[in-house]
Amino acid sequence: MPENSDVAAALQELHSIRQSIDNIDAAVIHMLAERFKFTQQVGALKAAHGLPPADPEREKEQIQRLRALAEESHLDPAFAEKFLTFIVAEVIHHHERIAVENGK
Repeated sequence: MPENSDVAAALQELHSIRQSIDNIDAAVIHMLAERFKFTQQVGALKAAHGLPPADPEREKEQIQRLRALAEESHLDPAFAEKFLTFIVAEVIHHHERIAVENGK
C-alpha cells in the first residue's frame, strides 16, 4: 500500500495537471467563440449575395488540412475530422438561419 506522502504528492500533481486542463478548456471555448464570430460574418455575406450556406469543396479541403495537422500533432486524425464535422454542421445551421432571417 502506498505511503500517505506518496498519495499526497500524487494528489497535488493531479490537481496541478487538472488546472492545466481547465486552462486549456477555457482557451478552446474562447477560440471557438472567436471562430463563430467570423463564421457569422461569412453567413451574413453569403446570405446577402444569395450564396449557399454550405461549401462542400471548402469543407473537404478543411478536413484534409486538419487531418494533416492532427497527424503532425500526434492527435488521432479521425477525432479531428469528427470534431471539425461537428463544428461545420453547426456553422451551416447558423448560415441557414441567417439566410432565413434575411429572406433568402
